[in-house]
Amino acid sequence: MVSGKQIRVYLVDGTPGGLLTAEIMNWTGHVVAAPRSDIADLLAREEVRRTGVYLLLGDDPESQSSSGKAVYVGEGDDIAVRLRQHSRAEAAGGKDFWDRVVILTSKDANVTKAHARYLEARLINAAAAAKRATVMNGTAPVPIHLPEADVSDMEYYLSQVQIVLPVLGITEFRPTRVLITPDSSPLAPSLPSERTSPTFRFEVPRHGIAALAQEIDGEFTVLEGSICRADWVGSHRHPGYQQQHTALLTEGTLQREEDGLARFAQDVVFSSPSAAAAVVAGRSANGRTSWIDTSTGMNFGEWQSRGLA
Repeated sequence: MVSGKQIRVYLVDGTPGGLLTAEIMNWTGHVVAAPRSDIADLLAREEVRRTGVYLLLGDDPESQSSSGKAVYVGEGDDIAVRLRQHSRAEAAGGKDFWDRVVILTSKDANVTKAHARYLEARLINAAAAAKRATVMNGTAPVPIHLPEADVSDMEYYLSQVQIVLPVLGITEFRPTRVLITPDSSPLAPSLPSERTSPTFRFEVPRHGIAALAQEIDGEFTVLEGSICRADWVGSHRHPGYQQQHTALLTEGTLQREEDGLARFAQDVVFSSPSAAAAVVAGRSANGRTSWIDTSTGMNFGEWQSRGLA
């Protein structure tokens, strides 16, 4: 049985796009998020003067990826000092892309400089592994050595961060799949990401198309190794799907092979099963009927409606 979580989100100015705080019951961590336009109000808050980690989020205008997002992860003894530096465009050090900031601290002020450096390294590596955004950090540091008990505490802290951030619409650190191996722990071992759908298959044998997908924690994900069309052959009535197909090829996520086919070099999250089916087929397609459960023969739409009768 999956245990539920209660997340408290407080809209400081009463608007969904403004400054907010978030916390999970019985978790000592504390999250504050704000648009860049509210940076003055954010810097006036007591939490921002604590030791912790901050995330700068925005668009990457130079990116050729399908997401177009960018992220920078930093840490500091007094986060407010670092944010003032990043807020001055002329002193931004190449990090003037951001339009939203998230602060990760602790309500009991027990996050130390060493803890913050560990969290910073783990989050940079998580963003790089997720491949949902361009990581603006110049290096990918190795997490510093901490006592065993501290590592356990920080990994739990990260698992809660990975629950809170997507609730706030921040998916740049969210893994497409949580893989647990005997010699490594995932970023968020207690995430409900293990709540996945059956494996769905979309194939067109005469064209060599054969793709596998799952709905993982509410996101429709085409799995690495899937084979799709390398070129768009459909009409131009859905330019968004065609542009996504082109972007995935340009960035190398789809790697061309022989006979007009391409292979998914990594898991790819799509906004809908129809978007995934269109990219795989190289034309518009109904994802609710195209994706078939490999174990039962139900299509995706029937699987979604299971139990309603």
